[in-house]
Parts: sequence; structure tokens; C-alpha cells
Amino acid sequence: MTEILFYHLQRQPLEKVLPSLIEKSLERGWQAAIQAVSEERLQALDDGLWTYSDDSFLPHGTDREPDSGSQPVVLTLRDVNPNGASIRFLVEGADLPADAESYARICILFDGNDQDALLRAREQWRAAKEQGHAVAYWQQDEDGRWNKKA
Repeated sequence: MTEILFYHLQRQPLEKVLPSLIEKSLERGWQAAIQAVSEERLQALDDGLWTYSDDSFLPHGTDREPDSGSQPVVLTLRDVNPNGASIRFLVEGADLPADAESYARICILFDGNDQDALLRAREQWRAAKEQGHAVAYWQQDEDGRWNKKA
């Protein structure tokens, strides 16, 4: 059974939240895969992971690169896992992977200010529960800390 965490973004944008979640995953020794649905978002994430902090960057690549299997973090538009990731981040309403049970954790990050994104996240919640996955819902408080709500 895979743990599926839903992150309701309201106070900070994806570009601010995702790097810290990836850092925590890498600290655990997990490889990560990030799936988007648009080329524009994929390129923005690719650029952002190099420049999100003045003090740091996250080494990564896309699944189009020949060495993607050796990258700690891989960005993709497809349902693939070239680096054997233990954790998968889904953004922009990307579908649950067909092999969801092969991941230790899947994180679904959605924009709480976008009605379509909220509806999509609710659909994904129902589907994840029906498939027997452990699901949890996280929301940020006024101070930007994550609180488990369900």
C-alpha cells in the first residue's frame, strides 16, 4: 500500500513548496520523480530547481536525457520511473501512475485557489482510497507550517 499525501497549496506557490519537499525526500535517501502535464510547467520546474535558493540547488534532470536513471530527481511528462524513484510528486493534476503501488509515497500538490485543481484533487482522493492506498490531506496554516487535516 502506497502512502498518498495531498498538499493543498494556498499560502505559497508550487515553486516555493516543491523544493523543500524534494530536499526532505533526498535526506531520507529516496530518489524522486516529478510529473507535470505541460511542457511549460516542466521547463519552469527544471529552471526553478537550479535557482530556487541563493545557497543551494537540487541536482536533477529530465527523462529525455540519456543519464536520467542516475539522477536523484527526474522531471517527466510521462508515467515512467527511469531513476527508480521511491517518491513521486504529481503537479498540474497529473494522473496517479499505473504502478502507484511501487512507490513508498506519492505527493499530489494542487493549487487551492483553482477550482478545477480542487475538483481534480477530490477525484484523485476518491480513486486513491478505492485502490486501497493510505491517504492524508495536508494544509498550510497562516505561518506556512503544514498541518495534517485528514
